[in-house]
Amino acid sequence: MTTTLEVRITLPADAAPAEAGGADRLEIVGTLDEGGLSPEPRTVEEVRRRTTLQLRPVVRLRAGLGTDGGEAVRLRGLIASYLEAGADGLTLGFMNGMGQIDVEVLGALLNDVTCPWTFTRAVDTQLDPDKAWRTLVTLPGLDSVRTAGSARDLEHGLDDLLRRAESDPRYAALIMADGDVHPDQVPWLIRAGVRQIHLDEQVRPGGSWKAYVDEPLVRSWRRLIDEELGHHRHPDAPAS
Repeated sequence: MTTTLEVRITLPADAAPAEAGGADRLEIVGTLDEGGLSPEPRTVEEVRRRTTLQLRPVVRLRAGLGTDGGEAVRLRGLIASYLEAGADGLTLGFMNGMGQIDVEVLGALLNDVTCPWTFTRAVDTQLDPDKAWRTLVTLPGLDSVRTAGSARDLEHGLDDLLRRAESDPRYAALIMADGDVHPDQVPWLIRAGVRQIHLDEQVRPGGSWKAYVDEPLVRSWRRLIDEELGHHRHPDAPAS
């Protein structure tokens, strides 16, 4: 099984270095406020002109993890605009008033939408994560779940994330490790069957969002992930 390296970008100028460095997919946000809000459709269109990578814009217009009927209409229009602009998929995740995954809203937003999509780190806010994951594996079109295994970051949630990945291959296939992933965590993730990794400021010089995505930094992550996957497939292979 191959790996997927996803890079979060905010500007069209980030697309080319991410692709040249070996990224597989771009998550596009318009602003980093509230953990990432939706980009303008014209931004998605411009990114599409600059890269052949898979594009997944974030579908989220305001703070919080819930939505309502009025906003849902706007979100449906936004989804249509993204797909028309060249997006290959979407990133979204909503909770209902009981703090559970809002299957009803997700169904309404994604009705007649056939593209693959990612569920956000809203999953890490669940009081009953086991129930949440049992729900996630039933959602049509879902192929990624951004998660740190903790509401904080991967440093705090790694053990739980690894246990979940090892407990069920369906979970392992969906997990996209997120939450300030460190290079030394990659071997553990690969061994547990995790094949998707999401990067943010790790691929920007100095870890600063004021800097553009850096091709060599992306390439260093690509090399690390591929080498670990090779060692996992061939445990007796000599270290490089």
